[in-house]
Amino acid sequence: MAGYNKTFELTVDDIDRIETALRLHKQAVSLDRIELSEAQGTASDTSRAGRIDAELIAIHDLLGRLHNQKIFYRPTKAQKVPYVSG
Repeated sequence: MAGYNKTFELTVDDIDRIETALRLHKQAVSLDRIELSEAQGTASDTSRAGRIDAELIAIHDLLGRLHNQKIFYRPTKAQKVPYVSG
């Protein structure tokens, strides 16, 4: 039986594209959720709202995991001037 590929060869640009696509998808799903909450609620709307909420949570968690794997640059050499980011 085949196993999972645990090594990926993604560039920084690839990760940026994935994050951008996830953010755009999250925005579209969020707008669907807002429209659904403004409409009159039926039983099918309640189950659809639950599915939308679960999808939003999954996307948010995935974006968080991607963010937590990033290594942010900070100069390591001690300089006479304090480091100010941004």
